[in-house]
Amino acid sequence: MTRRSRQWGAGLRLALLLMGVLALVSAAVAPALAQSEADPCPVDGAKVVWISPRGTLEVMDDYPLWVAKELGYFEELGLEVELQPGVSGGPTTLALLTEGQADVGYPSPGVLSAAVDAGIPVVIAFEMAPGQVFNFSVRADSDIQSVKDLEGKTIALWDVSGRNIVDPILAEQGIDINSITYVGSGQWGQLVQQGQADAALSWEGLRAQWDAIGYNFRHLIGSEFSKDPSNGYAIRAADLKDPEKRAVMACFLRGVAMGLEFGRLNPQAAGQITYAQFAAVREQMTPELALESMRQLMYLYNQTHAAGLGYGYSDMDNWQSYLDRLYDLGQTTRRLLAEEVVSNDLLELFNAFDKERVAADAAAFELSEEWASLELQGPVE
Repeated sequence: MTRRSRQWGAGLRLALLLMGVLALVSAAVAPALAQSEADPCPVDGAKVVWISPRGTLEVMDDYPLWVAKELGYFEELGLEVELQPGVSGGPTTLALLTEGQADVGYPSPGVLSAAVDAGIPVVIAFEMAPGQVFNFSVRADSDIQSVKDLEGKTIALWDVSGRNIVDPILAEQGIDINSITYVGSGQWGQLVQQGQADAALSWEGLRAQWDAIGYNFRHLIGSEFSKDPSNGYAIRAADLKDPEKRAVMACFLRGVAMGLEFGRLNPQAAGQITYAQFAAVREQMTPELALESMRQLMYLYNQTHAAGLGYGYSDMDNWQSYLDRLYDLGQTTRRLLAEEVVSNDLLELFNAFDKERVAADAAAFELSEEWASLELQGPVE
């Protein structure tokens, strides 16, 4: 054997050895990569119960859920999804999750924080409205021109427990919350209309509904003066650690993201689908007003997508600032950490949907003549 042959043979043996080592490393690493990158959807016939925080489903606010049901997204993801009206209330509403009566809630930041502080282990896994969704509505002839003018005034709420939403907003503006008088009524907008309160807490979507029923209001738009986060979809904190339940939640929230994407691409179609669900909404609002009610919330829902962060992203720093203020106000018994109340753990999973398919669905949806003629009164992102 020549010297060159011996060198070639030694090189071949070394190459084969290295290939063997690489194969062993690859075999060891591949399962971990497959597990971390695995797509859990669809799941096998799991049921998910979603509860509204309003005590009713008869609103335009929840259009991504109705879109996902109507177009079969939830079903294709292996889910049976039930939407329930819930009850209008405080943190005890979220106890329904830990009691197993529901799987997903939709709390405001104040209600969520109070629940966690009370020992109810829930966490927002999908931030629906990353900006301030709450507004203040005043009579058109009121001398209240800005949020600062609310100091010393009477504010109407559906129930006085709703002050846990309002106090942090006012404190953010430097208003003495002890100067505020709160009054509660199931028809709290009427209290302002009748002159029994100076302002009412409202929110995007609701202001269009109030305009529809003839309230002569001006609206102080919360997103123009407040940076606080708003409502999100809350789940049991333990579900993030249980592989099976984690997969179910990821798939449910993917359906929500698909509904949001569909609505962003074809707002009129999302509006038509949602409007068709409820006779009460059709009696209360024309399609034009219903579309505007939905659009007001759609604009907030789409903000993190517009920023390139995907649907459902939570800004942890912004949440921490809000939670610190709650503690300073005495609304929580301890200073909660953002990681205790919100999570981005499922963000990549629920944003990993087929965007081309949703775009095709949005483009192909057949609008009625009435809905096709409607124009948006503002932006959707």
